[in-house]
Amino acid sequence: MAKDILQEIVAHKRVEVERFKAEFSEREIHRCVEPLLDFSVASLSKALVESDSGIIAEFKRKSPSKGWIKEEGKAEEIPLSYQQHGAAALSILTDEHYFGGCDEFIRIARHQGVKIPILYKNFVIDEYQLFQARLCGASAVLLIAACLTKENCKALQQTAHELGMEVLLEMHSQEELGYAEQEPDLCGINNRHLGSFVTDTDTSFRLAELLPQDAVKVSESGLSAPLTVKQLRAAGFRGFLMGEHFMKQADPGAALQAFIQQL
Repeated sequence: MAKDILQEIVAHKRVEVERFKAEFSEREIHRCVEPLLDFSVASLSKALVESDSGIIAEFKRKSPSKGWIKEEGKAEEIPLSYQQHGAAALSILTDEHYFGGCDEFIRIARHQGVKIPILYKNFVIDEYQLFQARLCGASAVLLIAACLTKENCKALQQTAHELGMEVLLEMHSQEELGYAEQEPDLCGINNRHLGSFVTDTDTSFRLAELLPQDAVKVSESGLSAPLTVKQLRAAGFRGFLMGEHFMKQADPGAALQAFIQQL
């Protein structure tokens, strides 16, 4: 049995969030976010529904299973290049310890001129992190069913909406599909088992038909072939989260463009 990396990550995240709160209190972060609420952010679900490709290109420098994918990858360059080469939206990893990311990467991407929706990709277990996401310029946040009780998930979704952000709710198994009753803005199916990190795209095909008909469905992880994306689109998916496939290439933006042309 593989070590359950998800439990380890969540335990680390709890400690990390308490450290953030000690450095920058909840009251302070609320005060900083308040003026931002007068401004709306780009809708991730709308961007995917209106896009021909539906590709959410991910800025991902490292992973627990692969180690460094692109340690030299710059937030000043790759996210903007993704936008210029046709991404419908972006996902930016903000977990530092396991994924080599940080909130600052979203700030930098926005500063460089990224206008399309950005998904705050992290292991969100505390409301404080939603304020962090809004503060750095995210349009949507990832909530992972495997990390949260249904009650936690519902409360976090409500707060995300109050902050003007959408929620991509990630599920991985039939047991987790009950979370979709909360009607998140987007329903994600992760093809990667977060405990063992084994990837199987059949997961998306298997679970798609069990999701609500009108849900905006997103397939995540392990996507590298245009044919798979075409088949997933035919199965009702509108979003395709891809990071590793592009980040492994010398020029991730150009790799994205070539992929879209093959679609």
